Amino acid sequence: MIRIPPRNLERQAIMPSNAIYTDLSGYYDLMCADIDYRAQSQCVQRLQQLFGSAGNRHLDLACGTGPHVRHLLDAGYLSSGLDINQPMLDRAMMRCPEAQFSLQDMCGFTVSQPVDLITCFLYSIHYSAGLERLQACIASAHAALVSGGLFCFNAVDKHKIANNSCVSHSVRQADSLFSFSSGWHYLGKGERQSLRLRIEKTTADESQVWQDEHPMVAVSFGELIELLQPYFEVQVLEHDYQTIMPWDQTSGNALFACVKI
Repeated sequence: MIRIPPRNLERQAIMPSNAIYTDLSGYYDLMCADIDYRAQSQCVQRLQQLFGSAGNRHLDLACGTGPHVRHLLDAGYLSSGLDINQPMLDRAMMRCPEAQFSLQDMCGFTVSQPVDLITCFLYSIHYSAGLERLQACIASAHAALVSGGLFCFNAVDKHKIANNSCVSHSVRQADSLFSFSSGWHYLGKGERQSLRLRIEKTTADESQVWQDEHPMVAVSFGELIELLQPYFEVQVLEHDYQTIMPWDQTSGNALFACVKI
């Protein structure tokens, strides 16, 4: 936490990777307050009806505090989740006491019983950080699914990233105003990109600022499809949770619906 001096000359610090989620897990839901988890979860159900098997066993990778798990439970799924962050899982267990959660790395996880549906939203597939680990994540998902099971996630194409672009929103809690912004950054070569996050908390006339930069895997959609095809039949769709349409070949965000072969 960095206190802003009275002259509003901002002092900022870059925290270690994932530190913001450990230290500020209580603010995670505020950070994601503008996300329509219901629409995403309903879209997944439609995708499973179109492409997947008829089963209802679900696993959410990088589940965070469990909002997707909650929606899938309410829709009748036997839903579970995994994450590498225990404070997040503690909150997920409070939100979804009937679900099973495990502390695991999504790039090398196992399940006690095969599942019918695996999800990984909020671009969390990129937390693989490198192509070798991304391939391990894909292989782990394939191994955890039943035959014909569905792996759904969203991704960003490294060649479509605009480094000067970010998304922002603000939300008030009690007597504090929180402002959140995030954006991708890619140097134009290699298999690494970063997710840059900034949180500002203002209470009365005092502000605190957190900054964090997460190493993420950089991959083009062509490269991602090549990694997936040995394991899955791949459908690339527009990043639209209301209408299921094929990817237009130009947008930099897409939904991937992958059926185990």
